[in-house]
Amino acid sequence: MLDALISLLVAALAAAIGALFWWPERGLYWRWRRAQQMTERVLIEDALKHIHESEMNGGRPTAQSVAGALQTSVGAATDLLSKAQARNLLQVTDDRTSLSPEGRDYALQIIRAHRLWERFLADKTGFAEDEWHKQAHHYEHVLSPDELDALSTRLGNPTHDPHGDPIPTANGKVVPHGGRPLTDMAAGDLVRIVHLEDEPAPLYAQLVAEELRPGLQVRVAEVSPQRLRFWASGDEHVLAPVVAANVSVVPLLQHQEETEPSPTERLASLKPGEKAQVVSISPVSRGNERRRLMDLGILPGTLIEAEMTSPSGDPTAYRVRGAMIALRQEQADLINITPAEEAVR
Repeated sequence: MLDALISLLVAALAAAIGALFWWPERGLYWRWRRAQQMTERVLIEDALKHIHESEMNGGRPTAQSVAGALQTSVGAATDLLSKAQARNLLQVTDDRTSLSPEGRDYALQIIRAHRLWERFLADKTGFAEDEWHKQAHHYEHVLSPDELDALSTRLGNPTHDPHGDPIPTANGKVVPHGGRPLTDMAAGDLVRIVHLEDEPAPLYAQLVAEELRPGLQVRVAEVSPQRLRFWASGDEHVLAPVVAANVSVVPLLQHQEETEPSPTERLASLKPGEKAQVVSISPVSRGNERRRLMDLGILPGTLIEAEMTSPSGDPTAYRVRGAMIALRQEQADLINITPAEEAVR
């Protein structure tokens, strides 16, 4: 009797373990298979993006370059390229690898997803700029074409992402930014930034720290093998040529120069008891952070007064439209002001 009970328990345990691993759709084996397929699909899509970028830049993609872009071995990259070719996504002729028409459409869909999601993060969320690329790299692999169409409509069908990269349309059309490297300019040139390259990350971080952005008007002051110096928004900027090469610009004629507003200060410079008028909120402030400042009544033309500073020096209390608000220095640095006595002249 005891032996029969043990045998029954063993059989039940074996059945349970079998179900855990092999249950259709939900078993561990099938989950593992789906994860493997998902990983393989993501890698193939990343390979297609790399090949498309290489073709656009006049390069010649290889298994070695794909391996470098995907941070994998050459053998693994070769295997991925073989699978992509089997799916009619690649063409191989005379040892040259290129995208097939189907592969190009596929690559443009992934690029469209990435750049639309970066636009969404910039315009609708409070994510910092250095997080956009990583977040978009995940969502580019999960958004369907219908979801992309809905997202594009919600954003007003933008043509470029926050860095100035063109966003392909659903039909694969692209509007290039038409810029040239800032390093191609000469002293005295008046230009407008149309694109910031966001890779490699360390160089992009320097551009972010300088508060550069597409649309900013720049006057080149000095170009040398050691540095490139220019003025933008009343501030002087100095970049190493290797960094400046990641900024694309279009020349402006002298009569196209926009009148810059009179030099402004930052709200953080206001001392207790001093009043000022809000000129603008820095374009660096985006998404939820920008909306919060506007909801607090910080709008162009608004009078604002510094009331008191906390014992630690941060935050500072400001009076805006009869209400008291507290802002950290990093927030106050995003608000451009004109001293009140100048504002009423």
